[in-house]
Amino acid sequence: MPDASRKPVIAVTSGEPAGIGPELCAALAEASWPARLVLIGDRDLLRARAALRGRPPALTDYTPGALPPAGALEVLHVPLAAPCVPGRLAVANAPYVLRTLDVAIDGCRSGEFAAMVTAPVQKSVISDAGIPFSGHTEYLAERTATPRVVMMLAGQYGPAQAWLRVALASTHLPLAGVPAALTAEALEGTLRILDHDLRSRFGLAAPRILVAGLNPHAGEGGHMGREEIEVIEPVLARLRGEGMALIGPLPADTLFTPHQLARGDAVLAMYHDQGLPVLKFATFGGGINVTLGLPIVRTSVDHGTALDLAGSGRADPGSLFAAVTCALGMIGAGRGPAA
Repeated sequence: MPDASRKPVIAVTSGEPAGIGPELCAALAEASWPARLVLIGDRDLLRARAALRGRPPALTDYTPGALPPAGALEVLHVPLAAPCVPGRLAVANAPYVLRTLDVAIDGCRSGEFAAMVTAPVQKSVISDAGIPFSGHTEYLAERTATPRVVMMLAGQYGPAQAWLRVALASTHLPLAGVPAALTAEALEGTLRILDHDLRSRFGLAAPRILVAGLNPHAGEGGHMGREEIEVIEPVLARLRGEGMALIGPLPADTLFTPHQLARGDAVLAMYHDQGLPVLKFATFGGGINVTLGLPIVRTSVDHGTALDLAGSGRADPGSLFAAVTCALGMIGAGRGPAA
């Protein structure tokens, strides 16, 4: 029997209270983990959603330095600002959602938590509350004073359950703003972080990165855009000179074929909807989101709040389980990272 006092402690934020996040968090009790999982959210909310699954787990308050009862899930209580009804967003609870993230971030930075795993949030309701918020990725970067981070989604697909990892050169931007955001400096910084974290967090000694072009047919030699010639190709050439294994720029419409994917360990897409629709089609329900470049380990589900499923007891916890598994691997606590 593992010594519980030596298990790493992982914070799991419960996400938008009106969504499926609290229910998914309660489902973590249905598996055995080589870590102490601490749910961050409203205690009564988590109890109510746990009951929906028919086998509500024992929930106990988290006390640093004190071991929980056997089989219990620990809860670090953050009170809701307003009553919550499944499926109904409440602007008043937007600060509550951010408070759960702040508690997890602060705990990771102090060393209290070894990693944080996040259930989905509803960006729109946070923005409706007058709080600028474009996503977990950007919020984590700001709160940790990290100048550049990289969003990467990953999951297994196909009969062989191969790993597909897709990182993004730009994240939550309007499509019209993408070309201006793809500067040589930004692209180089993204590739350096991706290469570094694939080595240090995922154990790939010499990661091969497939780089998509921005334009159709990767610009068709400049006839469909010059970003490949003027920005992407010079950056790739410079970093190849330092020893990085970079393949591209490749046309995105043929990059995600088995032949091409077999040549690489990760893909760098130029914008959000260039790479993520393919990944989510191939891996949805078991994929994960990882923020690279942070001073802390953060993983997440690859889906949204599913307001239509909230309160039904039918939400699939597969992606949250995969996110916890990945976090464990990234901190060297077993179950292996997405590698």
